[in-house]
Amino acid sequence: MTDGLKDLRSETDAEVVDTVAVEEALRRRRRVRNVGGLVILLAVLLLPLFRSIGAYNYVLQVGVSVFMWIALSSSWNILGGYTGYISLGHNVFYGVGAYFSALLLIHFGISPFLSAALAGVVALCLGLIAGLVTFRTHGPSFIISTIALLFIVLLWFDSWALTGGANGLSLPVPPFPREWFRMPFYYAMLGCAVFALFLGHRVQHSKFGLALRAIGADQVKAEVAGINTRLFKMLAFALSAFIPGVVGAIFAYSISYVRPTVFFLIAVGAQMVLMAIIGGRGTVAGPAIGAAFVILLNEMSLTYLGATELNLVFSGALLIVVLLFFPGGIVGSLRERGKLPAILDWD
Repeated sequence: MTDGLKDLRSETDAEVVDTVAVEEALRRRRRVRNVGGLVILLAVLLLPLFRSIGAYNYVLQVGVSVFMWIALSSSWNILGGYTGYISLGHNVFYGVGAYFSALLLIHFGISPFLSAALAGVVALCLGLIAGLVTFRTHGPSFIISTIALLFIVLLWFDSWALTGGANGLSLPVPPFPREWFRMPFYYAMLGCAVFALFLGHRVQHSKFGLALRAIGADQVKAEVAGINTRLFKMLAFALSAFIPGVVGAIFAYSISYVRPTVFFLIAVGAQMVLMAIIGGRGTVAGPAIGAAFVILLNEMSLTYLGATELNLVFSGALLIVVLLFFPGGIVGSLRERGKLPAILDWD
């Protein structure tokens, strides 16, 4: 009896030691992630201050592009990454936000930096309205309905006099000094990217996110479990529409014009999906990694191969290789193999 008690006590002590070791390892991993994240954030915050960098304006413009796509892809991930509903027309909210802020600037002189949040609210309301129609479908039919929504808005804005029709609208050039013209847009897009990642993290660790993942896993079982699937999908759609509206407002101001064929191009919506899938949809870091990978890949191929068919072949081939070797996305596949660096483990 005594020997049995000793063995039981030893096993219990071993389990306690193992539990403590696992908890300590998780704490170390969180510390590495937090410190690494702060270092990266500090680096990107300070980058515009180093004016001695070669090709300074080009570096800032690439930064604007990377942050913009991180925000767009991460916002799409709230709907498509968790619920499994693939929206290929998600850039309709991006375009509506751009036009809304442009009209406020032209007719009332309100800076898009001030109206961007309101443009996001308009996009959010459009998301609620769109959800009432599109969520009557599912699967391939849902994908087609989001594309149809995009084409409807494209044709409407293409023929509406208020929006300038096919020629679009020209915006006043931002009144910033030439030497730091890109800096305000750099910080504005960085703010959008950080907010999108923060929102994604909050969704991931909330009951709302748990309900969305249950819908993505099996909608019928989610309904049986008492989840109001229609309501949660509507909220996810609306929430994922807000940030594209804000981003569209800022980006339109940075290029000083809006045009239907620029903002409502289906390739824009498809690129949001592509970045999330490459990085790992349904994760917090995945869309950000995918966006940075795709944008930097495009910039490198344009720099070394030029704007030729060879550039497209190289980029396309490399993307296919990534998808073949990382079927769950970069973040998802590395996590499955136990090789995900702590600095990328944001979930």
